[in-house]
Parts: sequence; C-alpha cells; structure tokens
Amino acid sequence: MLRFAVLSGGEKIKKTFLNKSIKILINFFFGPLLFLILSWSLYHQVIDKPNLGIQWNKIKNSWTNWKLWLVVFLMLTNWSIEATKWRLLVKHIQTFSFFKAFKSVLSGCSITILTPNRIGEYGGRILYIENGNRIKAISLAMVGSISQLLVTMIMGCLGLFFLRYFSQYDNTILRVIPEFWEAVITSLCVGLTVILLLFYLRLGWLVRMMEKVPALHKAVKHINVLDEFNNFQLVQILSLSFVRYLVFVFQYLLLLQVMEVKIAVWLCFWLVAIFYLVMAVAPTLGFIELPVRVSASWIIFQLYTTNELGVATAALGIWLINLVVPAIIGSLLIFSIKIVKDK
Repeated sequence: MLRFAVLSGGEKIKKTFLNKSIKILINFFFGPLLFLILSWSLYHQVIDKPNLGIQWNKIKNSWTNWKLWLVVFLMLTNWSIEATKWRLLVKHIQTFSFFKAFKSVLSGCSITILTPNRIGEYGGRILYIENGNRIKAISLAMVGSISQLLVTMIMGCLGLFFLRYFSQYDNTILRVIPEFWEAVITSLCVGLTVILLLFYLRLGWLVRMMEKVPALHKAVKHINVLDEFNNFQLVQILSLSFVRYLVFVFQYLLLLQVMEVKIAVWLCFWLVAIFYLVMAVAPTLGFIELPVRVSASWIIFQLYTTNELGVATAALGIWLINLVVPAIIGSLLIFSIKIVKDK
C-alpha cells in the first residue's frame, strides 16, 4: 500500500512537471515563433516581387502627400471599428474593454495573414478569452466574419450590376468573358449572397434546429450563444461591417490617386468593390496573398488604365498598411499573453 502511494505521488509530481513544462513552452515560445514565421513569410512575399525597388521608391516619394497619411490614419479607424464590433460580439460571454478588444483583433491579424482565407484570425482572437469561453468565442468571431463577407458580396454584386446596366462608362470589364458565363457568375454571386444573408439573419433558428438532432447536442452547447442575438444586434454588427468596408474602399481610392491612377472616382469605387469580391471568394494562402492581390487588381484595372505600376504599388501599399503593420504589432502583442493559465 505504501509502495503504491509513493508511486502514485511520483506520477502526480511527474504529471504536474510535464503540464508546467508544456505551459511554459506555449506561453513563452509561441509568440516569438509566430513572429519569426510571419517575418519569414513577409520577407519572401515582398522580396520576390518584380519591380519592388521602383514601387518602394514610388511609395517613399509619396510620403509628403497628405492622402497617404490619411490612408495610414484610416488604418487605425478600420481596426478600431473591427474592435468595436468584436467587443459587441464577445460581450455575450465576457466583458471586454475597447483597448483589450483592439489588441485581440490585432493578434488575430498576426495569425490570419499566415492561414488560408484568413481563418487563423479566430485562433488569434480567442487568446484574450477566458479558457472556458474560447470555443464559444470562435462561433462569435465567425458571426463577425460572416457579416463582413456579406457586406463585401453585396457591394461586389452591386458593382457588377452598376457596370453592366447603369454605368455611363464602357463596361469593358464584363466583356472579358462570354456573355453566358458572365450571366452565370453574376447569378451565382447574387444567389450565394442571398443565402448568406438568410443564414446570417436566422442564426438563432439554426441553433434551435440543431438542438433537435441528438447527435449534435454536444456541439450545440458551444454555439447556443448565437441564439442570444436578436435582429437589431445582427443589423448593428452588419452596419459596423458596412462602415468598415467603406473605410478600406476609401483607403484604396486615396492610394490609387496618390499613385496617379487616373480613373473616375465612382467607376474606381465599383472596380474596387469587384476587386474585394474577387479576393473574398478566391481561395488564397497567406504566404502567396500579395502576388494574388497584385495580379487580381491589375486584371480588373487594366481595362481602364495603362498605369500598371501605379495599380500594383497601390495594392502593395494597402497590403502593407492594412495587413502587414497590424500583423507585426499583433505578433508582438502575443508575446505578453499568458495563453495557458495556471489553475
């Protein structure tokens, strides 16, 4: 009996030691490792770009232009709106200050830039959530992402219709593909947007339907927080997503003007809306997102301008200002997070 007790005590000590070692490994090595991976990814995305020196000189030469600094300021506005939205979402499970919500979204940005279609943002944000609420927080983060995607798809579809039926300009962009496939793609985008809108406005109904399936009872307990949202709250979150969308479209318009891309403002607005629609539905991986963004922007804008360098530099600038700078700040913030707490 004594021998058994000694062995049992030894196993507990060993288990405790291993748990502490794992916690130390996660808490103190995850942040630096993420920063190194992010730095490596950014370096290779930027260094492999053709005409990098010319584009960088073009950005440097525009530093005295007030529009460029307005773009930088709007980056703070952009992420402040997202922090406000995240704070509204997460209040159903945890009280957040605005500053903590801001740090949370930046930490999410640091991980999302390394993952396909930015799904990593959930993993970054939940680091600031209490252990028992982290799975629920993922479902809340998904609501925020769906609202932003929904706005992007609605505005992108409006952009397609505007250029097709209402634009005073030559709708050259729609002549790249045969008329049949143009109709198919437009109809598909509209159909997906309507389905996504219905899904978004009926989150509570979806939860209640899942509760009726016995096999899903275990999963439902982690997402039943979605049933607490009423239509007013969902519209409020959607409105914040719309304001944020206008901010980063305005940023793009300003940067295109800085880079001397001479396209009429309203036409440029809808071209940017289509560009963001393409980026939302196209599968991308963090490591190759920059070349995809540059290529997609030029495919769209080349039909209305010959300033390829300006379009590519604007795409690079938006990527650096809106994604890279917040991602670097977020990776540094992760250093200070205690991911696994001692009990």
